[in-house]
Amino acid sequence: MRFTLAIAALGMVLSSLTGTARAVEPEFILKFHHMLPPMSGAHRDFIAPWAKKIEKESGGRIQVDIFPAMQLGGKPPQLFDQARKGVVDLTWTVGGYTRGRFPSAEVFELPFMPANAEATSMALQEYAEQEMQSELKDVHLLAMHTHAPGTLHSRDKPIHSARDLKSVTLRAPNKRMAEAMSGFGVNSVFMPVPQMPSALSKGILDATMLPYEVVAPLKIHQLVKYHTGIPGERGLYTQFFLFVMNKKSYNRLPDDLKKVIDNNSGVELAGFIGRQFDNNERVGYEVAKAQGNEIYELPKREVLRWKREMAPVSQEWIADMNKKGRDGQAMYDKANSLIRKYEAQVAARPTAQSPAVVKAD
Repeated sequence: MRFTLAIAALGMVLSSLTGTARAVEPEFILKFHHMLPPMSGAHRDFIAPWAKKIEKESGGRIQVDIFPAMQLGGKPPQLFDQARKGVVDLTWTVGGYTRGRFPSAEVFELPFMPANAEATSMALQEYAEQEMQSELKDVHLLAMHTHAPGTLHSRDKPIHSARDLKSVTLRAPNKRMAEAMSGFGVNSVFMPVPQMPSALSKGILDATMLPYEVVAPLKIHQLVKYHTGIPGERGLYTQFFLFVMNKKSYNRLPDDLKKVIDNNSGVELAGFIGRQFDNNERVGYEVAKAQGNEIYELPKREVLRWKREMAPVSQEWIADMNKKGRDGQAMYDKANSLIRKYEAQVAARPTAQSPAVVKAD
């Protein structure tokens, strides 16, 4: 028995040493740079698991080193170009940080366009493969996705109607939502997500538009008192994200390792990411609730008013695409059709019960 235990122990040691050797002597080391802290849902539930899966399925021949919170320098709007230029191998970033660079994808950011993040992300990925080849030609696209429909979060003043937005300084997530909110007298400010906690705490912002999933890691619930949801089959807005790889980094891989990357890219990956974002909405909601903040939901009549007021923004995007020589209406219709397609695919899945909210009178 002692001999058997000794052999088993030796086997464990050798196995450990072999594993260590593989870990420190991979054939390819990929640097993955992103903007959020390691406690964020995106890092924990998507980025780190993806990296581990690549390492495992490559048999240790690929090592993915993750650098969160802009550890390698630069600012979030520079992440796409860091991958494009080969400063790093992989980046994940918000498309809207470089305004006007990905106009085709802005259709998914139009008011009342998004469904849940899973369906919308899968729709966006298929759409990107068909409509965005020229905009993405300088990188190797792994996936595009969205977050769950966003919510309004305000410091000192509850937002129960459009009237409450007049003269409010609001962090707008993208150009189209800034345009949509302008009719309500909002002062829109653009800034990357990591800058918002400081802006809220200093009173530079009165309110911000965010999905709940980033509320907890950035401690937004401690900086605001009020949260306003916009109910309905389609949410108020979303943002699109790009997960891209430097082209040379991809092309230098042998075919079998390219296949590992390919097997962890595309529509299936987009849906997986979107599902994680949907799941983390509940987490953010619960921390806001535990903080004692007011959680409010716009009444249907108010939502209808917002839809009417914001409808011209979609028509403006269609007109902009027409000016660029594209068929804006066809692109708009395709985005809607793809969202409906993937909504149907995920509709049978059980979903968390909607959170309790403060109802309007």
